[in-house]
Amino acid sequence: MAMVPLIDENAASPTARAVFDDIKASRNTDYINNFWKVLANDPKTLRRTWESLKEVMAPGALDARTKELIYLAVSISNGCAYCTASHGVAAKRLGMTPEMFGELIAVVAMANETNRLADGYRVPVDERFETLF
Repeated sequence: MAMVPLIDENAASPTARAVFDDIKASRNTDYINNFWKVLANDPKTLRRTWESLKEVMAPGALDARTKELIYLAVSISNGCAYCTASHGVAAKRLGMTPEMFGELIAVVAMANETNRLADGYRVPVDERFETLF
């Protein structure tokens, strides 16, 4: 159960309703999911989050499926059941196969294990890894 009520479109403030309309237009849907309905309790947060999400997930150097796979991996790692479900469906819609999902889970698990080992042992970063570009 949500900590705050889910705000239905008909009960939404004008700011929230405008965001809901943009979500529906951007996604070509008539459905507003519960994440946005909860954020509508704070229309400023709703608007800011939606605008940021649109910008980050917009076409760029990474294709849409890669972005969804990254989002899914982070959501799994953070233990967010809602985002894991939502972005899992989005990744599947963009072509993620069961095999890809299995490999993604394996990479998430391995990264979490090796991250904790490196942090626990306070492994110094190799000089050659210090500069990415």
